Amino acid sequence: MSFVRVLPYLVLAGLIFSGRPGFAEEVKKIQDNSFLLEEAYNQEDGVVQHISLFQYMKKSKSWQYTFTQEWPVPKQTHQFSYSIPVSHLHDNDTTGVGDILLNYRYQAIFQDRIAMAPRLSLILPTGDYKKGLGTDTVGYQVNIPLSVELSDKLVTHWNMGATYTPRAKDNAGDKANVRGFNYGASLIYLVNENFNLMLEAAGTSTETAPLNGVKATESTFFINPGMRFAINCASGLQIVPGVSVPIGIGPSEGEYGGIVYLSFEHKLF
Repeated sequence: MSFVRVLPYLVLAGLIFSGRPGFAEEVKKIQDNSFLLEEAYNQEDGVVQHISLFQYMKKSKSWQYTFTQEWPVPKQTHQFSYSIPVSHLHDNDTTGVGDILLNYRYQAIFQDRIAMAPRLSLILPTGDYKKGLGTDTVGYQVNIPLSVELSDKLVTHWNMGATYTPRAKDNAGDKANVRGFNYGASLIYLVNENFNLMLEAAGTSTETAPLNGVKATESTFFINPGMRFAINCASGLQIVPGVSVPIGIGPSEGEYGGIVYLSFEHKLF
């Protein structure tokens, strides 16, 4: 049975779990990371989050697992996080750790219905460029997520960002300056406070300028329908599983896959 056929059953399970009794008396609305986009909510005071995301793409037959941990430093205004990617590349049958990101986010706006939290990231050259897992150089990334509650049932998220990796190496050791641009938007429908239906649209455009060669540009664009639900435990732990089906259109036409998401969020003490 394909991932697409399984999705309706997972949606039904989410509805059942999100309505189960026995959770914390004070229900916490899901304000979580999306799958392809960032939501503009920093970690609350004294709360840490552990995020796992696994993505498999059918056409390329490759997968990536990313573990992210987010901390308030020391309160919600400032947030530190790191992301560790592990990838499998089908073309050369390679699996390994990629370039790790160290992230700082500033909660610039946090009002009743609007939030914005610009992020600045340092990309460390921890992946093996000879295997296609890294760039062998330090990179820089900025992203600006904006979240707007349109109503009690609808929330939208908007992202725009850029990445610069100077003198990045490909697997042959050739160097190039790489500039990337990312953008996206999503619509979240709150079936209830513990169950969300999601629709994301996200794209990238990457320009590779070899130090000795001709510039090349590559683009991607995906829509990503999915769902997530929250299990709120009496201890204050919130568990958020989610699934989605990224579908390539335009420059990514013919590519599709599946995403499995799992988050644990709890108080530090």
